[in-house]
Amino acid sequence: MDTTPQSLVFHRAVPGAITRRRAMAWMAASAALASAGCSPPERGRILPWVDMPEARGASDPVYYASAVLRDGFAQGVLVGTQLGRPIKVEGNPAHPSSLGATDPFGQAAVLQLWDPDRSQAVVQRLAPVGTPNATQAAGLSSWPAFESAWRPLAGRLQAQRGAGLRILSGPLTSPTLRAQLARWLHALPQARWHQHAALADATATEWTLSAFGTPAHPVARFDRARCVVALGGDPFSEGAACVRHAADWARLRREGRTPVLFAVEVAPGLFGGRADRRIALAPREIDALVQRLAADAPDSAFEGELLQAMRAAGPDLLLLPGPGLDAASHAAVHAMHDRAGATSRTLSWLPPLAWAPEAGTLRELVDAMLAGAVDTLVMLDANPVYDAPGALAFTQALEQVRFTVHAATYRDETARASAWHLPVSHAFEQWSDALAHDGTATLLQPAIAPLYDTRALHEIVALLAGEDAREGHALVQATWRAAWGDAFDERWRESLGAGVVRDSAPAPIATPAAPAPRQRERARVPDGELAAVFRPDPSVLDGRHANNAWLQELPRPFTKHTWDNAAFLGPRTADAAGLATGDRVRVSAFGAHVDAPVWVGALHAEGVVTLPLGYGRRAAGRVGNGVGFDAYRVRPLRDVDAAVRLQKLPGGGHAFALTQNTQDPSGREPARSQSANARRPGPPHPVPSLYPGYASPDHAWAMVIDLDACIGCNACTIACQAENNIPVVGKEEVARGHEMHWIRVDRYDSALPGGSIFQPVPCMHCEKAPCELVCPVGATMHDDEGLNVQVYNRCIGTRFCSNNCPYKVRRFNFLQYTDAQTESLKGQRNPEVTVRNRGVMEKCTYCLHRIARARQHAQAQGVPLADGDVVTACQAVCPTQAIHFGDLRDPASEVLRLRASPRHYVLLEELDTRPRTTYLARRT
Repeated sequence: MDTTPQSLVFHRAVPGAITRRRAMAWMAASAALASAGCSPPERGRILPWVDMPEARGASDPVYYASAVLRDGFAQGVLVGTQLGRPIKVEGNPAHPSSLGATDPFGQAAVLQLWDPDRSQAVVQRLAPVGTPNATQAAGLSSWPAFESAWRPLAGRLQAQRGAGLRILSGPLTSPTLRAQLARWLHALPQARWHQHAALADATATEWTLSAFGTPAHPVARFDRARCVVALGGDPFSEGAACVRHAADWARLRREGRTPVLFAVEVAPGLFGGRADRRIALAPREIDALVQRLAADAPDSAFEGELLQAMRAAGPDLLLLPGPGLDAASHAAVHAMHDRAGATSRTLSWLPPLAWAPEAGTLRELVDAMLAGAVDTLVMLDANPVYDAPGALAFTQALEQVRFTVHAATYRDETARASAWHLPVSHAFEQWSDALAHDGTATLLQPAIAPLYDTRALHEIVALLAGEDAREGHALVQATWRAAWGDAFDERWRESLGAGVVRDSAPAPIATPAAPAPRQRERARVPDGELAAVFRPDPSVLDGRHANNAWLQELPRPFTKHTWDNAAFLGPRTADAAGLATGDRVRVSAFGAHVDAPVWVGALHAEGVVTLPLGYGRRAAGRVGNGVGFDAYRVRPLRDVDAAVRLQKLPGGGHAFALTQNTQDPSGREPARSQSANARRPGPPHPVPSLYPGYASPDHAWAMVIDLDACIGCNACTIACQAENNIPVVGKEEVARGHEMHWIRVDRYDSALPGGSIFQPVPCMHCEKAPCELVCPVGATMHDDEGLNVQVYNRCIGTRFCSNNCPYKVRRFNFLQYTDAQTESLKGQRNPEVTVRNRGVMEKCTYCLHRIARARQHAQAQGVPLADGDVVTACQAVCPTQAIHFGDLRDPASEVLRLRASPRHYVLLEELDTRPRTTYLARRT
């Protein structure tokens, strides 16, 4: 019986007789994969990272400095390759946006590279617009066929000076791509460029344009702040600088210069979970609070305390307005910064980086299409058929355009509604460049040759614009050759090796005192409706990651649900509507509706509903199709005016797939907090034990997790999954408690100001391990360095060890979760880690293969292992450095020093299992 979860089945070969034709086809496919799919790019053009995170041996990974893009901005990464295959991503410590860490999306980028649902070939729509099933009638084509179709049209556009041509893109920071578009638009002066991003804060952009004359780009300096106030946003999870913000905050906290954090938010966020004071308000109430702060007129104890902290911070004040606030709030925040002297110190303004002042909006494009002014539309890495506000009716306007071209990594909803779809290479397959959040330039270099017949956006734009140079490497080099002149060769090699272009950040611009905008009163919510807030989902953002199974199965930080989204309500609002968690409601606005399950959260604001974006995809791929509901359908043109009506639906409730069924610590305090001045208790009295002892004379590996630094971002969970070939199991199996993550991040309700406390829980590696004595075949055992290891080929699946583990950190392969059929997915797996099959127990190994690699290098060099030579996957990715790993036999090791801290404690210490994984309590 085939028990593979259907959500995981990418491809299943059809059984049949082995004929000569079939055998030759398999041989040809294998040869193609060997020669192209897993071959590295030309070595003469790319440079490995200059400082390897672990010393290299003959079979060690080779890392290439590159970047992943978020909202058009670069987050610097190191792409680790084994045998020419990119298998793991690490943060680039030289990059200003990452500082050596990543977020979950950076870790999951490597799975997207190997995704078999990525667009692999040019596709042409075979039926004209307006015919039945026109979007489904499509066939595979080729690049030469597209060029043949485009050539006469390009000639006509040239003759008309670009009249009728519109270009739509997302936010772009690439200097090369921006220069290409500028040349193209200069040659066709009547053409027009438009930009659209589902998560863009349109009100903030409009306000900076009116106040400064340009859509200026803000850069927050957490490292200079003594008081940080988040107003309706989450600086630890949103935007291109979120990793840097968390890293700066954690560093200040370690140094004893902790800034005071205030969070004013609608739904709980990572920043609010760590805030010293937090309050939940509806957007209209946040706007009112901002105006009271600007007028020095507090009306509550919270506002009085906030104003006092703001005055005490002086020029070290940092106010961060989030999406959904009105223009008056943005003006008030700018005025308060100026008044405190904080402008250009904690918040600088740069020239527009991702948004071009000359570019039009999506609404202007729709108006032009409906007016018949557009006969050719080129869409570059954008998916407006899915993520445009439902009130805009973009799909209907698109049907008025005669010739449409769509270029993207996936054949998504917009691709299926376009005449031509052009496949775009993954970021790890192409040459490019982009800017960091602070404007620092980053060079992207390929870590592997393109797996499919794809091209970089630079090459596609060069084709469309009729440029002579059409090879990505030459196009990017031309940009920087013009910038560096005679110093090009030296600076090119330096920048490729380091991953950043030194001293390339632009200087801040001078910002005038912004005039207060004409007060635009928020539209009042009609009776019987609720204000609505549209926010990115914590795991799939705006929907671009919907086909990434790692992210779909990643538990959301506060609810711990997977494979779903929900309409979030506060308790009093839910009670008034007669709703409870799991009820289903119809969400309606401007004649459109979606059906959604309800989640009632104690930390959510009242009088408002939060609708996460990114779900309800129709053409994401086999993982993401049909998961959740599409909140874009009821999104208005302006989020500040959003209001919806909820109607409870009859029938059964909705079952969420949770990885943590209760967040009530029930008085046991597994995740502890204590005063920073608390004294360390004396050593416990020895407890008699029947468990045998183990000696670790040479090395005694241990881990200390600092709960005071953990923000609950889940990056460690994804990093462990990527490193250790951990499979996804699907929603049904998660609901049964069969998730396979080797490290989980538990959340508990807390009396702390943020209302939450997070606790990463890997295997404890107990010195007196309850799992070991009950295994009948010796599959779980101790090694001579104190690790609790798992011998997979001995395991017979009794699950006695899991039953005897008080920490519940062992995972059992109930079904064949690993996809062994899809060839492309095999390319991502780490060859140093065993791929487990059905019927065995698995768990965290402290990245044993990394320990072995470091030991082999030390032996080859004739030097002892030093503290820091071994870095586990979860430790490397953590933006706040909450995870520490090292050798207790090394008197200079960090873990030994941390174990002497007054905040050090052992989870379930009363059981006397003596874990090697221990914790530091969160400070109060």
